[in-house]
Amino acid sequence: MSIIIIRSVILYILVVFSVRLMGKRQLGELQPSELVITILVSNIATLPLEDTDIPVMVGVTPILSLICFEVIVSYLILHMPYLRKIISGSPKIIISNGKINRKVMSELRFSVDDLMTALRGRDIFDISEVQFAIVETTGSVSIMKKPEKDIPTRENLNIPAENTDPPQVVVSDGEIMNIALKSLGFNEQFVKNISKKSGVKVPDIFIMTADSSGNCFIAQKSDRSPIKIEGGQEDDKN
Repeated sequence: MSIIIIRSVILYILVVFSVRLMGKRQLGELQPSELVITILVSNIATLPLEDTDIPVMVGVTPILSLICFEVIVSYLILHMPYLRKIISGSPKIIISNGKINRKVMSELRFSVDDLMTALRGRDIFDISEVQFAIVETTGSVSIMKKPEKDIPTRENLNIPAENTDPPQVVVSDGEIMNIALKSLGFNEQFVKNISKKSGVKVPDIFIMTADSSGNCFIAQKSDRSPIKIEGGQEDDKN
């Protein structure tokens, strides 16, 4: 039993390392070559677990070989566009100027149901609202609405807006996130000042977010209502 556990831990760490090496993608976003490598790695990893007579290295060696091969292929694809087209394919336009290209849909074996499902996934239930749609190499569908059907932006409505990055978590379960603070240009003193201002001690904070302007949101570990604070102290910047 202990041998199986040790084998499981070794292969688990190796597979996690392999997936991390290929990048952070969801299963539906994998390129064809990445999907093949993922399937092969998962199948090879099960062999030493199912049969204890098979040495662990019999599973480790091909997994490492496949990952090395994938890294090499990814490098070549990055520097050779024609090879990228052969291995990963190219995006296909299925709707242009509001017109559906049935020939391309037939080549991709893309049914009407597939198209409507993709549209509904983008909150579009009327195909007449679509100006342009393209099937990416991952199989996902990118869609652009017709201008008159699209949601207006602040720029369209002449509403001024400040360009700021979204808030980041600076306190998680009572622990200060120094990396997030540093990226915002703050230090720990900023959190302490906000804690004092809000009357909530840092260990009692469940989640605290902040943006570069010093606007904060505090959710406490207790059942009390969240606290919003606008504008932190500028002298707390590094």
